Amino acid sequence: MIGLPAPDPPPRTPRTGPEKDLLIALLDDKRTILLRKVAGLSEEELRRTPTVSTLSLLGILKHTAYDHQWWFRRQFAGEDIDFSWADVDPQVDFTPGPTETAEDIRAFFVDEVERARAIIDASSLDDLARDPQPGLKEASLRGIMLHMIIEMSRHLGQADIIRETIDGSTGD
Repeated sequence: MIGLPAPDPPPRTPRTGPEKDLLIALLDDKRTILLRKVAGLSEEELRRTPTVSTLSLLGILKHTAYDHQWWFRRQFAGEDIDFSWADVDPQVDFTPGPTETAEDIRAFFVDEVERARAIIDASSLDDLARDPQPGLKEASLRGIMLHMIIEMSRHLGQADIIRETIDGSTGD
């Protein structure tokens, strides 16, 4: 098979129901769409930077994996994860390394999503982050989930442009 596999299209996002379920569904929708955006392309196509930006589809996938790790595991759960690399090169999370494969980065993303889901499932929307980002007095799980929905949506817009430029694919 060429490229990464595409997950099934996400089910229609509900418009009613408990708040936590709605936030989970919206975030899952964005995650699935990103995986569909990177599906079916070659390693070279996934690394391509077809616009004036240095963004690639694979870089966006890597960055959003780190976003999940930072917000859910480091900030909310307070896990001791070293992000000192960001002080040296804050763009490294957008850049696939020469030895990182598309499968490696996809697996990293899927693993971080699963870890985030477990944290969300075990928490209340009103629970506060154990180690909020410097400059924030506090952050709730609700606030972090809303931030991640916005963050994922912004990167999906970038991914739309890159994917359409590579092969004309639109949608999702």
